[in-house]
Amino acid sequence: MQTTLATTLKNFLTLRATTLVLVMLCMMYFFTYIDRVNVSSAAAGFGSEFNLNKTQIGFVFSAFAYPYFIFQIIGGWVSDTLGAKRTLIYSGILWASATILTGFAGGFVTLILARLLLGIGEGATFPAATSAMSAWIPKESRGFAQGITHAFARIGNAVAPAAIIFIMVEYGWRWAFYVSGILSLAWVVAWIFVFTEDPAKHPRMTREELSAKPPPKNKNQITPWKLLFRRMLPVAVVYFCYGWTLWLFLSWIPQYFLHSYNLKITQSGLFASCVFVAGFVGDTVGGIISDKILKRTGNLVKARSYMVAVCMLLTMLSLLPLFFSHDVNISVASLSAGFFFAELTIGPMWAIPMDIAPEFAGTASGMMNTGSALAAIISPVVGGYIIDRTGNWDLPFLGSMILMALGVVLALRMRPDIKFSDKDVKPQPAYSASS
Repeated sequence: MQTTLATTLKNFLTLRATTLVLVMLCMMYFFTYIDRVNVSSAAAGFGSEFNLNKTQIGFVFSAFAYPYFIFQIIGGWVSDTLGAKRTLIYSGILWASATILTGFAGGFVTLILARLLLGIGEGATFPAATSAMSAWIPKESRGFAQGITHAFARIGNAVAPAAIIFIMVEYGWRWAFYVSGILSLAWVVAWIFVFTEDPAKHPRMTREELSAKPPPKNKNQITPWKLLFRRMLPVAVVYFCYGWTLWLFLSWIPQYFLHSYNLKITQSGLFASCVFVAGFVGDTVGGIISDKILKRTGNLVKARSYMVAVCMLLTMLSLLPLFFSHDVNISVASLSAGFFFAELTIGPMWAIPMDIAPEFAGTASGMMNTGSALAAIISPVVGGYIIDRTGNWDLPFLGSMILMALGVVLALRMRPDIKFSDKDVKPQPAYSASS
């Protein structure tokens, strides 16, 4: 046993530079998603303590999405300008602090304020991570990199219901936020020592590894806002269609099994975790499939756009059984399949900003993620309102099916194969980001 632990530790300490950076980004996605979805499981505690109805709980779920939406593009631009290292340090301190403060909430208003601060802190995280990947990850591996990092976000989704419920039962709902926030602060400290803006300056970088890296980013360029927005608009709309389903799942799945089938809180947490584990598998496999299609065909449209369209169609079909049967096993299977196919789109979707605009990957991915952020504002509240008015926990998923059908059509308008040319950007005074 000691030998196995020693070997594992030695392997970790001798990781290649790129692998180590990717591991850190995976952990960031893990912690950010625990910190944003722990509120869904904790709602059983603070909802009853503060006497909140489902619509009010829906507002608590979605409150973080308002600043999250605003800071997507701002955070992406900041990360392209100042660098991913600084951006994620400042963002990490904010989101970890917001998570801890949620545990000190005294009612509906203070819950909302803490969640708003969380949205500010997490708004720049994914665009900044994409900016880091565009400098560290070769094109042929970007689907996998985006898929595996988002897969760790789904591990966070899967772990959160069971872990939060365990902490709630043993220590109360407030401790779920204290623990999550402290773990996030620990990640920030590790990031300070692990990441360098320039891969060539990383102490573990080898010549062989460096030769496979993308060309260095040219920081001396003015962001082509109008052109970039026009190129990313179809991608953002498709991501809104996906995001509606994502945030409906993240917000209401733990409550869905608890109330729709009158299960015990521990059983509902287990079923919710099953659904989110399916999403983890989808994220991981989706990135691998997208990269394999690209390597085999050399066609970015097939590897990204066509794959997204097919997966959205399968998501829509997977949710159909919810409306023809009220059996908990069928619901678990249907929701798991739906989330699996929805998450297959993540690898190709997040690779698209790097395909279209590698020099502005942070800004471009921020533009794309505004689609999901907007859905995060609307979807949980609409879901809660429908449940309050009808008492039907399956009906909110009808909206997911409609938007997935729309996404199938719009995905074909994304053109990851058309990149910016030199005439699209202008030089600006040099800026040297500190590593």
